[in-house]
Amino acid sequence: MTASNSLPARPSLDSLRKQAKKLARDITAGDAGAIARARAHLPKIVLPLTQRNAQLVIAREYGYAGWQDLTAEVSKRLGHGLKWAAMQAPRIIHDNDVERLKQLVAEYPALLSWRGDDDDGGLLGMATGAYGDAGDAQREQSFTRGACAELLIDAGAVVASSVCEGILGSRAKGLLELFRRKGLLPRTLKYFAALGDLDAVRVARVENVHDLETVNEAFVFACRFKHEAVASLLLERSMALDPDLGRHIDGSIGRRAFITHFIEKGRSHATGAGLWIAFVMDQVSRGAHDGDVTAFVSGLQREPQLLGDDWVDFQDGLIGAATLNDRGAIIAALLDLDLAILRRHPPPPSQAIEHAFTYANTHLMPLLTRIWPVPDDLPHAAGMGDLSRVKRWFDAEGKPALGDLANHAPATSVHPREPQWGEFGVQQVLDTALAWSVINRHFDVADFLLEHGANINTNWNSHEPASILHHLVFLRNPYESMRFLIDRGIDMTIKDYRWDSNAAGWARHGYNDEKMAQWLEEAEREREARRAGIGPE
Repeated sequence: MTASNSLPARPSLDSLRKQAKKLARDITAGDAGAIARARAHLPKIVLPLTQRNAQLVIAREYGYAGWQDLTAEVSKRLGHGLKWAAMQAPRIIHDNDVERLKQLVAEYPALLSWRGDDDDGGLLGMATGAYGDAGDAQREQSFTRGACAELLIDAGAVVASSVCEGILGSRAKGLLELFRRKGLLPRTLKYFAALGDLDAVRVARVENVHDLETVNEAFVFACRFKHEAVASLLLERSMALDPDLGRHIDGSIGRRAFITHFIEKGRSHATGAGLWIAFVMDQVSRGAHDGDVTAFVSGLQREPQLLGDDWVDFQDGLIGAATLNDRGAIIAALLDLDLAILRRHPPPPSQAIEHAFTYANTHLMPLLTRIWPVPDDLPHAAGMGDLSRVKRWFDAEGKPALGDLANHAPATSVHPREPQWGEFGVQQVLDTALAWSVINRHFDVADFLLEHGANINTNWNSHEPASILHHLVFLRNPYESMRFLIDRGIDMTIKDYRWDSNAAGWARHGYNDEKMAQWLEEAEREREARRAGIGPE
C-alpha cells in the first residue's frame, strides 16, 4: 500500500484522531477534496463516513492496513507498553478484579490519563459506563463497576466530563453518589437536580436562571432520578420562561401528570426544543413502539415541525425502532407523511437496515429501501437469501473473494463494534453472513457458508460477544433457526462475555422464558444421547 503521508518520528495519537474527525466533518460538509481522499482508499463506501472508517482512511494514507496497525506503530515509536496495558484493562474492569486493576495502574500510571479511540473517558469511563439503563440497584451492579471506579478515582484518574454525563444518562444512582462524595460532580443545576438536592437548587437561585434549555435539562434529570419536588420547582421556572409551555400543559394533561409522565416514561428528547416538544416526541415514540398508528400519526400532526429538516435524526430513530419491533404499519404511515428524511441525499447513516437483518424483519425492506439502498456485500446477500449472489463472493476454488473488507458488514455497521471483538477480518464477515442467514431462515445459504469457512461457534451477537444461539433467544418463534444450529453441532455450552451464561441461561434469566430454556436443555441432552449412540436417530 502506497502512503500519501509520512508518519512523524514521534507521532501523536491525539493528532491522528483529530485528523480522522476532521476528515469525517469535511465529508459531511461536502468538501470535494475530503470525499476524493475517502474514495481513494474506500471506493465503494457509503458516505458520510463513520468515525471508524475515517480512521481507516487516515491509517491507509499513512501506509497502514488499518487503524490498529497505525496505533501499534505509534506505540512502538514512543517506546512504551501503554497500548498493551490499555488492551488488558477492559477485561480486568469487566471482571471487577480490583486487585489486578490496582497492579496494572501501578505498573502503568499513564493509564490514569489514557483515552481510547473514541475519547470515552478512559478507564474510568469503562468502569462507569452502562451497557443499558442502570436505574435500579441490580442493573447498576450488573452494568457498572463501582469498586473499580472508586479505585481509579483514589489513584488519581483524570475525570472527563463525559464520565459524569454518562452517569446522568444511565441513571446510575450509586455512582452519582460516589462522585458526589468524592467531590467530582460539577456544581451545576442539572447535577443538583439529579441528586434531588432541593436546597442546592434553591441556593442556585433557579428563579434567576434565564437560560430555558438549562432549566429544561435540569427538569429532565430531576425526573429521570425520580425527584418530584425538584422537578416541580424547575417546571415552574420553565413555564415562567416559556408561557406557551404553561398553556400547553394546563390546557391538556395538567402539571402533575406532566411531571409523572417524565418520571415514569420520559426520555431526554431534545430539551433544547422545549419540554412540550420533548413530551410530544415521547408520545410519538410510544405510539411507534406500541404499533398504535392513530396515536403515532396524531402526535406528528400536532407538531408537524417534527417532520422537517431539523428532525431527521428523530425520524431515523422512529424508523429504526419500528424496524426492530416489526412495526411495518408505523413505517408506512410515517413515509406517507411529508417527511424530510425522504428528501435527504445522501440519506443519513442509519441502523434501520441492520435492524431488519439482525431481528428477522427483512420483509420490511420494501419500505426501508425507499430511503436506504441495500448494501452490496456478502452478509446482506446472505440475509436476503440470495444464494446466487452469495456465491459470487467466493472464487472458483470456493475461497472468500471479498475485496475490501471495509465495504462489508460488520465494518459498515453504524453501531460501533464492542472492543472485545478486536479488529474485523474475513472470518467476521463470514460469520455475520452466517448469522443473518440463520436469523432470517435461509438455511440453504447458511449451509453453503458453513461449507465455505463460516464458524458455527462464532462469538457473533447483536451486541457483546456471545453466540448466534444467544441472539435467537430474543427473537419471535426462533425454534426452527435454533434447531438448524443444534443439528449442525453448535456448541451449546458457549457463554457470553458479560453474564457468563449459555443460551439456556439467557432464556431463563434474561428473557424469563422457562419453556424455551427447558427446550434448549432437552435438545442438548437429546443430541448428546445420539452422539453416544443411546438415543433415536
